[in-house]
Amino acid sequence: MTVHLVNPSHLSFGVGVITPRWLFVLAAATPPIWGVPRISDETLDPFDTGTVASGDVVGIGIHTGNALRGYEIGLQARARGATVVYGGVHATLYPDEARSLGGAHAVVKGDGDVVWSVVLDDVAKGRVQPVYEAGRVSADEFLPARWELLPKGRYMWGSVQTVRGCPKHCSFCSVWRTDGQQPRQRAVDAVVGEIVELRRRGFRFVALADDNFYPVPLADLAMAKRQKNTARLERLQALRAERFELMDRLASLPRDMVFFTQITMEAAEDPTFLDAMRRANIKGALVGVEAVTPEGLKDVYKGFNDSGDALVARLRQFREHGVHVLGSFIFGLPSDRATTFDATAAVADRADLAFAQFVMLTPYPGTVDFEAWEKRLGGNAPEIAGVPITRHWLIPQAQRPKVYMPHPVMSADEIRRRTQAVWDQFYSLRRVWARSGCTPTLRARLAFVLISKLYRQMYANTGIATDSARVSRANRWARIIALPCQRLFSARPMPDLVIPEQRGA
Repeated sequence: MTVHLVNPSHLSFGVGVITPRWLFVLAAATPPIWGVPRISDETLDPFDTGTVASGDVVGIGIHTGNALRGYEIGLQARARGATVVYGGVHATLYPDEARSLGGAHAVVKGDGDVVWSVVLDDVAKGRVQPVYEAGRVSADEFLPARWELLPKGRYMWGSVQTVRGCPKHCSFCSVWRTDGQQPRQRAVDAVVGEIVELRRRGFRFVALADDNFYPVPLADLAMAKRQKNTARLERLQALRAERFELMDRLASLPRDMVFFTQITMEAAEDPTFLDAMRRANIKGALVGVEAVTPEGLKDVYKGFNDSGDALVARLRQFREHGVHVLGSFIFGLPSDRATTFDATAAVADRADLAFAQFVMLTPYPGTVDFEAWEKRLGGNAPEIAGVPITRHWLIPQAQRPKVYMPHPVMSADEIRRRTQAVWDQFYSLRRVWARSGCTPTLRARLAFVLISKLYRQMYANTGIATDSARVSRANRWARIIALPCQRLFSARPMPDLVIPEQRGA
């Protein structure tokens, strides 16, 4: 019997940007009696269901965007006699759907680190359960990934998780509901040990794949003090101290290492934290800007962000402390107007963002936005290919609309066209080359240009364009660009690298 672990994707690019961490964590959770799991990441190559035999176990992790492809794989695997198990955010939210449409024998709800071995034991004993309530495991139960199973030369960035959960409650995000609002931080030794393992294998670029690397803003500390909530204050101070300890240890790693993470805008108000990030070589961060107007921020429950000139000044704080920002913006909010697109593009330029992504508002399950949208439509949801639009992830890929929620003053096509235009403007070769000046060497500038073009092809042209020919062309270009990108990001392995000790230890 063989365990197959599959990351579904309807597009394959040959080379991946960031390692899909969960595949290698579940590989670590697989008991030795099952042998070495076969890992298939469809962002690299399509999964060959011909490798599945009767009696095998096929574990499929799905989020909303790849659920339909995951269901296709599950049905094919079940037809070949395999036991099919689903996990991931979408399966947690819709376990019945995974069974009825994806051929699931079992669905894992929540974290798989601990429960996966239980599932496999039940399969071996013929007593598999339809649902496993895994919940949220504690930080000391997070498993390190089995990075020795990585295919060589197929990924640009490694990935290590340091914390799960986010204390915010943004309306478009499900993380705070699925992973919780209480941050669960891994021990520093475990994190650093895993990063060293990746550097030994030639990865010098590592994504700290966290829900929010900055879980304790200064405002929360101040509030706990005002409320004289001693227990909460001590807990927050301990979490913050652990963040600084981690960054101190990262600063002891080889200086050629570069880290990227995801944080909230509030970190811009914390120069001590930003300076620690710079010393730790955390050179980039995805920051959820979302909207550039007060009305837009109100739409997404993100009033803790600034707008206008204050927003530009706040974003520049990151750059001034050596942290380059990938700004994330949402188009199609109820308060957006035609002028919002130009205003957003102007903010991205004026704020000296290194990268940016411009996504169209999509109601994802588990979010406040989705619940309000679904309730508003009730039983009157329009259908596409016989599928209610409130189940948009089940619509065939080629027929999915790009905008789902009606806008007060703009058509769906206008929002799509204006969004595409902002992508085209921000990622024009002239602008990309100008931004690449933030890097220190010609090799680095070349890598910056290539990754910018790759990012646009992967996340803009394949996701926004309605013309199938343009999508196919973008996919081909992504495959062409991805290989030299991977070579530029790779480094000579350091098999003898030792784990740095805590300073003062």
